[in-house]
Amino acid sequence: MTNKPTSAAGENAVRPADPCVMVIFGAAGDLTKRKLIPALYNLAKGDLLSREFAVVGVARADMSTDDFRKKIASDMQEFATSKIDSDLWEWLERRLYYVSGNFNEPATYQKLQTALAGVDEAHGVHGNYFFYLATAPDYFADIVTQLGTAGLAREEAGQWRRVIIEKPFGRDLDSAKLLNRQIKETLEERQIYRIDHYLGKETVQNILIFRFGNGIFEPIWNRRYIDHVQITAAEKVGVEQRGGYYETSGALRDMAPNHLSQLITLTAMEPPISFAANEVRDEQAKILHAIQPLTPEDVLSKTVRGQYGEGEIGGERVPGYRVEQNVSASSSTETFVALKLMIDNWRWADVPFYLRTGKRLPQRVTEIAIQFKRAPFVLFRNTPIERLTQNRLVIHIQPDEGITLRFGAKVPGPVVQLGAVEMKFDYADYFGATSSTGYERLLYDCMAGDATLFQRADMVEAGWSVIAPILDVWQALAPRTFPNYAAGSWGPREADELLERDGRRWRSIGE
Repeated sequence: MTNKPTSAAGENAVRPADPCVMVIFGAAGDLTKRKLIPALYNLAKGDLLSREFAVVGVARADMSTDDFRKKIASDMQEFATSKIDSDLWEWLERRLYYVSGNFNEPATYQKLQTALAGVDEAHGVHGNYFFYLATAPDYFADIVTQLGTAGLAREEAGQWRRVIIEKPFGRDLDSAKLLNRQIKETLEERQIYRIDHYLGKETVQNILIFRFGNGIFEPIWNRRYIDHVQITAAEKVGVEQRGGYYETSGALRDMAPNHLSQLITLTAMEPPISFAANEVRDEQAKILHAIQPLTPEDVLSKTVRGQYGEGEIGGERVPGYRVEQNVSASSSTETFVALKLMIDNWRWADVPFYLRTGKRLPQRVTEIAIQFKRAPFVLFRNTPIERLTQNRLVIHIQPDEGITLRFGAKVPGPVVQLGAVEMKFDYADYFGATSSTGYERLLYDCMAGDATLFQRADMVEAGWSVIAPILDVWQALAPRTFPNYAAGSWGPREADELLERDGRRWRSIGE
């Protein structure tokens, strides 16, 4: 048996990305130093960056290109995901440039245009540019409009221009539709890459391979064999320094229309006719449109919201949400959400999808648990076995990426007894540990023009449509019991009752 991965496309399937310039708006911020530059370094280390490549950072901070290079070099000492090769870093550092200016002023884009012309001449990037909007959402439409006015979004003579937009993409359905209209006044849909960093994780990408590349799973991936699906996205941390943002967002807006929607669609979608970007996204969009709309009565019975109070995590006392920095002392913002959703199609009829996400939970973990139906008990009715183990498949997304399959086996001995056993696959054990930020694949795909792992306009709007009724009801009815779960617990009691009413329970993480 060999651990060597195989590729249907052959050993030469992976090639360096196209020559291009990456322009980072918000280059002085956390995302750039923590994720984007380390990801570019990892791509260069894997020979996946073109030799004709450069980065231009744009931010309000007043500094020179030399200052920017020194700052990024210092940041890399802290945030690099592996030991830095000095020669490789020197190669990348020489390709870092900086432009200072306000994002809503035309003069900034004139300076950027001049800088790009010089970079093109120095590094031969063929006039290919992609712009990463690592800024506050308020700037998204303005930046795209300014790029269009300056002619920087125009594609001609075989040159391409693309824009990566960070979340949140709107704060409700109406604002998402408005933002789509605004950016489409300048860009074609094929130029827009709405990023969701969850899709940069290997296990998320592997869901499609797992389902459609293995003949043993897809035949049982339906209502005949699956009892229900649980999706958990839990965080140990609180809101940290993001209290101001979180007060305007909350757990539902922050997670449901993007991260959780993506996990639902990849789990539930029909097989696409190919792995071409639009074929995959067509099937994902169908799932979002098939989720049964929630009535106001459904919102009251099938959704749960919570806010953490003070508690203990890892033996350390932690404060409640309402005393966090930049949070109102009487805040009604939810930090926990649990939902029961139904997908109204042939494959998933009557199979509930239970979702939960929250801050200050006992563990940092994201997973998809597929709970299969029990086998008939009739064969075991005259044995000491009182109940049969339910088969369960768990797709672990973070922090440890892998897949676990649980099934029943006879306990050794003269008496027929059943025990639950697990077969477990860990990416690190099988393929070796990789140095990754989670952004490498997404940046590479944008440079290669592959939008498969990016959201399309209709997907964004469909995701917001799912939660729009919840937002409406929650806005009309203020929570009366906040805070209603202690930090370090798995959320409010009502989240357990959501499943108990159906005769089910949340999977015990680590069980």
